[in-house]
Amino acid sequence: MEENNPNQPENNAQQPQEVNDQSTPNESSSEQPITVDNQHYSTSFSGSRIDLSLINEKISKARNEISNYLVGQHEMVDLLLIGLFSGGHILLEGVPGIAKTLTAKVLAQTLSVDFSRIQFTPDMMPSDIIGTSIFNMKTSEFSFKKGPIFTNIALIDEINRAPAKTQAALFEVMEERQITYDGVTHKLDFPFLVIATQNPVEQEGTYRLPEAQLDRFLFKINLNYPSLDEEKDILTRYKSGISVDFSKIASVFSKADLKKIQETISQVRVEDSIIKYIAEITHNTRNHGKLYLGASPRASLSMLKAAKTMAAMRGRDFVIPDDVQYVAYHVINHRIILTPEAEMEGMTEANIIQEIIKSVEVPR
Repeated sequence: MEENNPNQPENNAQQPQEVNDQSTPNESSSEQPITVDNQHYSTSFSGSRIDLSLINEKISKARNEISNYLVGQHEMVDLLLIGLFSGGHILLEGVPGIAKTLTAKVLAQTLSVDFSRIQFTPDMMPSDIIGTSIFNMKTSEFSFKKGPIFTNIALIDEINRAPAKTQAALFEVMEERQITYDGVTHKLDFPFLVIATQNPVEQEGTYRLPEAQLDRFLFKINLNYPSLDEEKDILTRYKSGISVDFSKIASVFSKADLKKIQETISQVRVEDSIIKYIAEITHNTRNHGKLYLGASPRASLSMLKAAKTMAAMRGRDFVIPDDVQYVAYHVINHRIILTPEAEMEGMTEANIIQEIIKSVEVPR
């Protein structure tokens, strides 16, 4: 990745800069170990390597297109792409004015799919999101009118501004990609991705997201202010006024591309030792003395999917521990609750996750 997240826990292993695996995508892999950062990983996989050229090509184009409108935030862009390729929803948390909404809208415009933006407010009702029944005077029957959630990319701005009843309307659609209304199930088209934003510091007129809803997000990405140089670049780029013409954003992904990419990622190899590594990290959150609530099995599955996507984006058809360590913080940080004693000590989710990762033996 191009930039490290300050909120991400430090890992024992550094981000690998180069993988000593120069075989072409269609070349048969041998059983020789591969070395990454002086650590050896078994590659006892037989058969042809998968072709990752489409993923590499599309990621490069998407990054270049987004960089035309966004300064910095490289890691957020890559994590959004991981969520897109993994089929997982993303929660962006940060103070106002750091381009959360802009990034989501620009990413959506790089996709040749439907996009809708839903601004959550305290007076919003569930029917404003999922739709409602309309009485047809001519036929004397009720027909279901679909709401704005029936789209491919749904940007939910300030998700914590809506009351619990409205937030609960998202439970089914986020998990099962469907809406049940009046006993009738309405399926959503592929792809379906929710990108939600929230402000962590504003408390007036907000409603805290319940744990059940937080668990449905693949990642919670904590965003920070730009650096001094990035702030200068922002001022230079928009010194004549902040105006973004979204119609000029080039389309990079089609539905067929996304389907192909997801099928390719599903073929990324995961050794049993990596499976055990992921399970141990998640399991240790449930036994930690400073955690009131640990991560669920959904967190393990999310970590596995994200790690496979991370490996493919780094040009590998197999997962290594570094992939798991990189995504672990973003997968777990919103799924755990600290004990009151830990909060009084000034501990954070990042501290606990870092401690857990260091305590689990890295497979070799």
